[in-house]
Amino acid sequence: MSATPMNNKDYLWNYRAEKFEALEAARKKKGLSYEEIAKNLGVNKVWLASAFDGQQWMPPQYAAKVADLLGVSREDVAVLEEHPFKGNTDPILYRLHEVFDTYGPAIKRIIHEKFADGNGIMSAIDFSVDVDCVEDPKGDRVIITFDGKFLPYSHKGEYPW
Repeated sequence: MSATPMNNKDYLWNYRAEKFEALEAARKKKGLSYEEIAKNLGVNKVWLASAFDGQQWMPPQYAAKVADLLGVSREDVAVLEEHPFKGNTDPILYRLHEVFDTYGPAIKRIIHEKFADGNGIMSAIDFSVDVDCVEDPKGDRVIITFDGKFLPYSHKGEYPW
């Protein structure tokens, strides 16, 4: 590729799509869920599914375990070890952006209200995410949990700045 892709569609559907499709086919052939593979690797299921979508870098030792679990070669999983470009083209991702556009400012206010003097952010590094389903007679519910460390703002550790 000669230039940085503008979005996931340009990036994933060019040279990598076949590789990820082959991994997905191998996963389905083995009858393994993302959760089962994640438990075997000792990683988060959402992170693993994101890696299978080309959105996470996977360390070589995990890629090797994936190859063993799926019965494919190390060459077949090498795509998991490539560092991704990130973006969005999927309707679910649009909705998540909509959620954060709509509720993000309110979430920010609540974080500021609940933590110390509110002068900080949620870490996206010391962070985990999980997705679950809760059955509901009116329609099953998607439960998304973000768990990030609160990081107070600082200026060389001194307040006020």
